[in-house]
Amino acid sequence: MTSATGTTATTATIGAVGTAHTRVEGVAKVTGAARYAGEVAYPELAHGWLVLSTVARGRIRAVESAPVLGMPGVLAVLHHENAPRLNGGYMNAFGVPDPIAQLFQHERVPFVGWPVALVVAETPEQAREAAEALVVQYDEEPHDVVFSAGLPGTYTPESAPAAQKGDVEAELTASAVVVDAEYSTPEEHHSPMEPHAATARWDGGRLEVIDSNQGSRFVADELAKLFSLDPESVRVRSEHVGGGFGSKGTRPHSVAAAMAATVLHRPVRVVLTRRQMFSLVGYRSPTAQWVRLGADADGRLRAFEHRAECLTSTVHEFVERCSEYGRAMYDSEAHHFESRVVPLDVPTPSWMRAPGEAPGSFALESALDELAEKCGIDPIALRARNEPDVGPVSGLPFSSRNLLACFEEGARRFGWADRDPRPGIRREGRWLLGTGTAASTFPTLSAPSTAAVTAEPDGTYTVRITASDVGTGARTALTLIAADALEVAPERIRMRIADSDFGFAMIAGGSMGTRSWAWAIRVAAGELRERLALGGGIPPEGITARSDTSQAVGALTQKERHAFGAQFAEVAVDVSSGEVRVRRMLGIFAAGRIVNPLTARGQFVGGMIWGLSMALHEEAVRDRASGGHVGADLAGYHFAAHADVPPIEADWVDDPDPDDPVGIKGIGEIGVVGAAAAIANAVWHATGVRHRNLPIRPDRVLSAGAGADRDAGPGGDGDRDA
Repeated sequence: MTSATGTTATTATIGAVGTAHTRVEGVAKVTGAARYAGEVAYPELAHGWLVLSTVARGRIRAVESAPVLGMPGVLAVLHHENAPRLNGGYMNAFGVPDPIAQLFQHERVPFVGWPVALVVAETPEQAREAAEALVVQYDEEPHDVVFSAGLPGTYTPESAPAAQKGDVEAELTASAVVVDAEYSTPEEHHSPMEPHAATARWDGGRLEVIDSNQGSRFVADELAKLFSLDPESVRVRSEHVGGGFGSKGTRPHSVAAAMAATVLHRPVRVVLTRRQMFSLVGYRSPTAQWVRLGADADGRLRAFEHRAECLTSTVHEFVERCSEYGRAMYDSEAHHFESRVVPLDVPTPSWMRAPGEAPGSFALESALDELAEKCGIDPIALRARNEPDVGPVSGLPFSSRNLLACFEEGARRFGWADRDPRPGIRREGRWLLGTGTAASTFPTLSAPSTAAVTAEPDGTYTVRITASDVGTGARTALTLIAADALEVAPERIRMRIADSDFGFAMIAGGSMGTRSWAWAIRVAAGELRERLALGGGIPPEGITARSDTSQAVGALTQKERHAFGAQFAEVAVDVSSGEVRVRRMLGIFAAGRIVNPLTARGQFVGGMIWGLSMALHEEAVRDRASGGHVGADLAGYHFAAHADVPPIEADWVDDPDPDDPVGIKGIGEIGVVGAAAAIANAVWHATGVRHRNLPIRPDRVLSAGAGADRDAGPGGDGDRDA
């Protein structure tokens, strides 16, 4: 290839992908030069503060805005009687949109924390004071917020139909060993370091929004539909995002900012508080799950059933698809998977890192450990014995499947061969010690995306793509991918992302962002290289090649595409205090080609910490009387702190995906999957007591020790297996 001067490039670095590279935006972030959505300044910037409902169900009788409008600095109070009308009658890429984004369109209140008004003032302090002073009168109605298994009104949603193969009941009857157990997980919340924020203004007839989101083009399209605007008249940018985890789609903060900017004809910023995030940005639904496994005496599965129930709101359906976790995991003569949902007077759950797979893996991987114990087989050997050649239910071939390689390498590094399988044997002073393992999987998906790559006259290259770096290091990974595709050093790549004007691209979600974006960048880079090979020099405006991977993604053959992993944990349990301490964790993953080992390891370890927090700490509790949370903030919602996190190792085996141009699979979520089960299995190994409901709190450990014959499901605490 030639440089801008027409001479052969001598500084090209081939093989950037796979080498450790510090974040290209790292200096900007640590020096404060990187600006987030809540930090962009505009002249005459006003500030909005959302007012949320204090009742769980009912109607707004009156919004007493007159006294508030007389307070210092207050510019407007928007509510259902004076807010601009929005269009809610459309479909987005995920189906019917969540009506929580359709702000102030009616007087109905479906849950505590529903937005009922927006107070806008000259300063955020004035807006907050006025919002807290605003009186809203309600006609309250009876509500129901308590989730439990088998509630009236529970149904099987059309969006998540049951899957079945063979006769589960007949195979269970014919099985020598049966596990039939109920598991539960609580409501959990994601709270990114950067709160949800948006700054909106009108400029030259265009609505411009600086937003904290996971997909700028998606949010721009949503705003255009909501406000009945030409899509080209809306621009959304989200250059720096301090965490998303599934929560940063089109949320009320961006709609409120755009609405207020439209009404006031000046820029408006809306930032959510931590407490507001507990009702406005989604969460993981609590689950009740049932696993039935039937096996021959040697542990070979004959029957495999996983049923799950979760909740949703009364205004929008969301399904936590726990039962789908195992569809591609283990071979069996018969399978049955079913997810059911019940609407309650609560906020709508949403995607939270590894949706479905995180709670689903806890139940299934715990049940597999129970089966291994009953059969007298090592847990890893049991999984190997039930390894499928093709998709157990679909019958489709795997793109690649290296789960056993993960277990083999993990067992070697963890010292699994030295493990005494008997529970309650190892002791260190007052601590009982145990080890556990579990498998991980997460689907590998691709979505159409567009990209543009420009060869600049100075010998650099500019990549434009509406990707989103939510803190994962995607900007750096894409830089390395572009460098390899163009056969130049990464320093010659200028990566511009997160601007809706760059065209459609997949959101940062489902662990498919980098995979989808990389594909589009490689296609555009390949076309650009072909054009540059024709010679003729580079004009001042550069030479640009564009790509659209819609046809290529659509042409993918049907296969079972998944990342896999093996999780290992060692715990210490003090049965006199109930304290559980994780001493070490190891995760080995088969997750495609690793683009940047430095940031990839951070993603895996971060996910495993989530799993630790899920196993031992996280549990949001609702007050039956008010319908709201008990402790809806980071003081009342308990999660793992630094002192709770032990040394954690994460590594990977070679596992390129032959159907992907870069060999990528996706790594953002699989680290969470299976981690909680590995810890729960280790607690059993330490104590001989099974814990089937999360989190494994000290009081549950104590009550399990006092009544070891009781089940560790929702109605009990422990089941002594030894």
